[in-house]
Amino acid sequence: MLSNRELFLRNTAQTSDSPRLVEVERAEGVYLYGPEGQRYLDLVSGFNVSNIGHRHPKVLAAIQQQLEKYLHVTVYGEFVQAPQVQFATALLAALPASFGSVYLTNSGTEAVEGAMKIAKKYTGRRQIIAAHQAYHGSTQGALSLIGNPDFRTAYAPLLPEIGFIEFNSCADLEAITTETAAVVIEAIQGEAGVRVPDKAYMQALRARCTETGTLLIFDEIQTGFGRTGKLFAFEHFEIIPDILLLAKGIGGGMPLGAFVAPKPVMDVIKSNPMLGHITTFGGHPVSCAAALASLQVIQHERLMDTVDEKAALFRTELAHPKIKEIRGVGLMMCLQLENFDQVYQVSKNCAEQGLMIDWYLHCETALRVAPPLTISREQIKEACQIIRTAVDKFC
Repeated sequence: MLSNRELFLRNTAQTSDSPRLVEVERAEGVYLYGPEGQRYLDLVSGFNVSNIGHRHPKVLAAIQQQLEKYLHVTVYGEFVQAPQVQFATALLAALPASFGSVYLTNSGTEAVEGAMKIAKKYTGRRQIIAAHQAYHGSTQGALSLIGNPDFRTAYAPLLPEIGFIEFNSCADLEAITTETAAVVIEAIQGEAGVRVPDKAYMQALRARCTETGTLLIFDEIQTGFGRTGKLFAFEHFEIIPDILLLAKGIGGGMPLGAFVAPKPVMDVIKSNPMLGHITTFGGHPVSCAAALASLQVIQHERLMDTVDEKAALFRTELAHPKIKEIRGVGLMMCLQLENFDQVYQVSKNCAEQGLMIDWYLHCETALRVAPPLTISREQIKEACQIIRTAVDKFC
């Protein structure tokens, strides 16, 4: 009989020639467990998904309660479904009053697609601007916004009238004009290796968009829900975007995304044509029940209160002459090494020692550090000891 690993390689689509091939039997808290008793301390969190840890008991309870009521019943937006309503209400209560409407999707890339549509229709403009080295998803529209031509070229032609600016460059803001429908930008560039913009830049971007009547769309798919020490990263810059993109940490481990906008902007999908943006499974009731429970855990258990302290401990414990730089905000961090070979060898050795760590799509010379917000001080010290030992050995 073939093993699960052999069946994985034989029957499931492969996204690279060298998958990690770590088999996970179960997950709990900050740990992943293999079928032969292996235990891995997780510093990846499913790529910033498991902000409250794996299988939080309150999320499991909310899922179980919803399973006893109903699963999918109809396409999104037709029936009144309590999990959707309750989560959207709680989410809006946590956001500035300018946000008035939530559209629930299956994923982050779908949130990007929906936001581009409403921005173009609301403004009557066609041009959209994104940033070099950005990552916004893999569908054709979202892929058009990826600021790395190596990822776009093979799938051309993509969307027309897409422009690119340098992230964190005030000089480039002049490219935003009265012909620009929207600027789509990450609050912190994730896959570029955790590039944190200056506060002055973000405020200048907000001012330029306001001046030109351009909608400012913040991609907080990686940064949202406490990852940076605030519920949303735009709070660090003391600005408010026009449209907010959410996913990953939104669902407590369940698939969910959302784009959030002022009601007049969102309402453009209601007519001319009617049903201007539709989805069958977006806002699945089980995912929404999990999302509400996850948001309540973050808020009620005050998980954000310890993020800065834990981040400081990581920085102290990872002070090492071979780690060239530690970038990030809160528990969204990266460790800059010299080259990809070092990153690969350190990552591989860490996995062998029971620590799961990874790198970035557009920055293969840095290691990702994004543990669940629930990680303890002792677990941080244990993880850092494994990383230091691997760096000593391979760098």
